[in-house]
Amino acid sequence: MVADGRVQPLEGVHNFRDYGGYRAAAGTLRRGMLFRSGQHAGASAADLDRIHALDLRTVVDLRGDAERAAAPCVRHPEFGAEVLFAPGETAGIELAPHEEAGAWIATADEARAAMTRLYENMAFRPVLVRSLRLYMAALAQGEGANLVHCLAGKDRTGLAVGLVHDLLGVHPDDAMADYLLTNTAGNQHARIEAAAAGIRERYGAGMSDDAIVTLMSVEAPYLDTAMAAIRARHGSVAAYARDVLGADDAWRDRVEARLVE
Repeated sequence: MVADGRVQPLEGVHNFRDYGGYRAAAGTLRRGMLFRSGQHAGASAADLDRIHALDLRTVVDLRGDAERAAAPCVRHPEFGAEVLFAPGETAGIELAPHEEAGAWIATADEARAAMTRLYENMAFRPVLVRSLRLYMAALAQGEGANLVHCLAGKDRTGLAVGLVHDLLGVHPDDAMADYLLTNTAGNQHARIEAAAAGIRERYGAGMSDDAIVTLMSVEAPYLDTAMAAIRARHGSVAAYARDVLGADDAWRDRVEARLVE
């Protein structure tokens, strides 16, 4: 996956990858235009050079105000992309979803259950909804390559990318494979270790290693849960996108014209 350019082998930015290249309803998603990642607070100089070479024009930050204040993204000296975000807290209690799920759990099974509960309501959190609206608009109206990211690049970002894939007709198996790529993309040990200390400091040293790994990973039922909740409330992902995110048929036509070949 590194060899074909999908995963960027960065040092301090985790889970950075291209989510184009999949077959969609109107053709194939263009490569080099659709990127996703975790936050850039720990980016090295070499990371910044590699990211700069991608010529990003728009960056949508799905983190909340507290996360951005605690870990400002590092930028290349010539960084010129437009950065978009919705003010407020996208995770509900000033924490990333995996950090929020860490409350009062000690085992992997408890972590798994907590993550599933979070995904049931993630698509309906008001500030995250506003952030997703910004992202959908950027896909249709922006120019050049774009990036969407949150803290770990797996839950809020995973939902955003899953919605785009669904709306553009990417096969569910391909969409799920991209979602699950979080578990193997880049240096997983470094990514999990980077979060472990903070999670244990917040919730206690008794949390098992397996619970930490579960919190920092993704599983197919999580995304399935989010999509099922959307369908239960709105009838379909397309109806949710139209009524909540402003991504209607005209949006799809514009996005396909820009990003499908």
